[in-house]
Amino acid sequence: MNTRLTSPRALVLALATAGVIGAVGAGAYTSARAVGTPTNATATAPAAMVTLPDFSTITARDGAAVVNISVTGTMKASDDEETAQIQGIDPDDPMFQFFRRFQGQINPRGQQQQRDVPVRAQGSGFIVDANGIILTNAHVVKDAKEVTVKLTDRREYRAKVLGADAKTDIAVLKIDAKNLPVLALGNTKDLKVGEWVLAIGSPFGFENTVTAGVVSAKGRTLPDDSYVPFIQTDVAVNPGNSGGPLLNTRGEVVGINSQIYSRSGGYQGVSFSIPIDVAVQVKDQIVATGKAVHGRLGVAVQEVNQAFADSFKLDKPEGALVSNIEKGGPGDKAGLKAGDVIRKVGDQPIVSSGDLPAVIGQQAPGTKVTLEVWRQGERQELTAKLGDASDKPAQVAKADKATGQGKLGLALRPLQPDEKREAAVETGLLIEDAAGPSAMAGVQAGDVLLAINGTPAKTVEQVREVVAKADKSVALLIQRGDDKIFVPVRIG
Repeated sequence: MNTRLTSPRALVLALATAGVIGAVGAGAYTSARAVGTPTNATATAPAAMVTLPDFSTITARDGAAVVNISVTGTMKASDDEETAQIQGIDPDDPMFQFFRRFQGQINPRGQQQQRDVPVRAQGSGFIVDANGIILTNAHVVKDAKEVTVKLTDRREYRAKVLGADAKTDIAVLKIDAKNLPVLALGNTKDLKVGEWVLAIGSPFGFENTVTAGVVSAKGRTLPDDSYVPFIQTDVAVNPGNSGGPLLNTRGEVVGINSQIYSRSGGYQGVSFSIPIDVAVQVKDQIVATGKAVHGRLGVAVQEVNQAFADSFKLDKPEGALVSNIEKGGPGDKAGLKAGDVIRKVGDQPIVSSGDLPAVIGQQAPGTKVTLEVWRQGERQELTAKLGDASDKPAQVAKADKATGQGKLGLALRPLQPDEKREAAVETGLLIEDAAGPSAMAGVQAGDVLLAINGTPAKTVEQVREVVAKADKSVALLIQRGDDKIFVPVRIG
């Protein structure tokens, strides 16, 4: 068919008829029928009408509550670093060498001296209280000597940092102003994957820039020891957007834009926001006390992959595998053991290992929590009284990848008394050589084998018995130096 579509209405009708789009927008066409189809034909009903959010209305109504944040501070830098940072010159630029020589004339002995170098940065924030309370990211105001908040009407205020929490990347500012516009706060629990969201901020200093996209995922954990179950979106977020709001289609704040995944330093399609529920909890603590506190369990955990699930007879690879326990810590007092798989904290399921720090960290120190653990093929419940994360940060161990097939491939011998004292262990076997699947899994000569599938490794014969009973894989608890970690090894 060579019919040429010459009007927007014809184009919309054609796309809607083909099922590519539904009718959209206020005043959009509410029905479409294929050309030549009889009006009384019993054809399949067209797709339901889709209404796109009116981003212009949200921006006009809520944009005034989004602020630009300028920060000045200092950082320690050597002479060469100072030259590069102050001048902002690319090291490949010929002028870079000139300034280096000039710096050498000032410091002819060539001694590297540490000195305070001025640093300037920009970010975003938003007003949550008409009396001047502003939320932003902790990394935006880190090491700040002076913080300036600029409103959309071009008024500027010197801001006071009431407090900042590095573990959640939340900071609370206060400016001396009244009757300010504020943003309504939403509920992250009601946010759905695939839902439209909007970001307002100052990327690269371009104030009140609006970008939009959809929620890509919820509850993302990042490898940065964070206590935050991030919202992942495809909203364009760039340097300067940090601290700005993520809004739903009702204009409610559901998150604070915080990080991007990038290999270039700029936006590459993946951005992360802090759920507003987490931010409000931290904000309330900071306003009341000047700081935020977090619970601590005192364990190191690692991911449960399919090999571990097979080894511990789990129905699916979920949970946080306990690889090390702080002596005398909350987890130790609760009765946790290396090899336990924590599957729930209260009513909150623990799907990945990163879920545990996020759930525990949002609890107050001293809170009693119920832990559902999987131990030796059975479900058990323990009660732990949480400590304070400021005493010692939680640890998440990284698991080695398991590959290879065949036998275990370990040469073992009992530890000598002096070796036990040096390793600070009561039982264990020294790994003299690792080959085959064990070597492929990352086991090394000199490691100490503490347990296999949760059973303490006391004798070589005991290890052989466990391996003989295993089906697809075994989980080795290895100590290397001061670190303990489970390593899955496939044997079948």
